[in-house]
Amino acid sequence: MLVILDWDGTVCNSEARIVACMLRAAERVGLPVLTPDAVSNIIGLGLPEAAATLFPGAPDRDRQALRQFYSEEWMAARVEPVPLFEGVLDTLDKLLSRGHQLAVATGKSRRGLNREFEEHGLGHLFVASRCADETASKPDPRMLSELLVETRCEVGEAVMVGDTTYDLAMAAAIGMPSIGVSYGAHCPTRLQEYRPQAIIDEFAGLLGWAPLTP
Repeated sequence: MLVILDWDGTVCNSEARIVACMLRAAERVGLPVLTPDAVSNIIGLGLPEAAATLFPGAPDRDRQALRQFYSEEWMAARVEPVPLFEGVLDTLDKLLSRGHQLAVATGKSRRGLNREFEEHGLGHLFVASRCADETASKPDPRMLSELLVETRCEVGEAVMVGDTTYDLAMAAAIGMPSIGVSYGAHCPTRLQEYRPQAIIDEFAGLLGWAPLTP
């Protein structure tokens, strides 16, 4: 099976850093004060879509400035790599040893994802990946469709794993099974609306889902 993973909030424990960087970026632009919950809600979207969701009435120049300042804040915060969630490396290794393939579908930019692949030494584990600046942003399912074509998998031979409704919505749109994670940006109650096959409380819980067991 092809296991397609969201990155931020699913593989990488980056929510706190994303929120802090966006809050500082909005302050620099002079936009209205955001709540941390408002920022958490847009995690998973591409940066242009996130800016439009957070500030729908803002001029384009302010949204562009927000995106630029967010990128600057993110780079300034990179003193240390964003940590992976507990059990990620071991779980990925076990999935591969069971004969499954791994892919990534993320709201990050290609440059951002490649940087984290390099920092964590994980890039070689994935057969394919799609980023928001290469295709349509979540919840549009285009990135999933493109990953299926690239890996020559049928929709029923893949599963989307993510922490937000954007992840599960794009899977539901094309009839792909999905698994939600409870420890990320969106609460399990919201995830349940998209009828995932399971909601797991830790990344290693993937190993117990029947189609992924030996």
